[in-house]
Amino acid sequence: MTVEFSTPDLCDAHPDVHILTPGFLSYGKRSRFCGEIVTVKCFEDNSIVKEQVATQGEGRVLVVDAGGSMQCAMLGDQLAQSASSNGWSGVLLYGCIRDVEIIADIEIGVKALGVHPRKSVKKGVGELNVPVYFAEAHIKPGFYLYSDANGIVVSSVSLL
Repeated sequence: MTVEFSTPDLCDAHPDVHILTPGFLSYGKRSRFCGEIVTVKCFEDNSIVKEQVATQGEGRVLVVDAGGSMQCAMLGDQLAQSASSNGWSGVLLYGCIRDVEIIADIEIGVKALGVHPRKSVKKGVGELNVPVYFAEAHIKPGFYLYSDANGIVVSSVSLL
């Protein structure tokens, strides 16, 4: 199910929303996605990302603070498909993804800083549902994320 909204309209109606700095690129089939936030904080280890996309997403958005690493991918086609199959609305990665041609056909929103062909390590290192800060925005579990072609906004309350 696609929810209709526009981030410019949300910003106009709610001037207190947090706006992430530009620079994220869109890769999934859905160019517009939104939902309650679940956070993962990890660096070059996507073990917790893999665990989370295997759970029921219930329309939520997985926000991954990968430290902005440009050394490996934190999400590939298999994890994107798992997220889609399990009902996640989207994934926002402060890091890289891979398998972009396949992810473009998967029914999910995916935004990331870029692409990298190398997979991450799997050591089980990272934190789940902790506050994160990147792109000049404080993002907490339970906040709401709205993403479209105009940008990404975060709010402490649902705006729809």
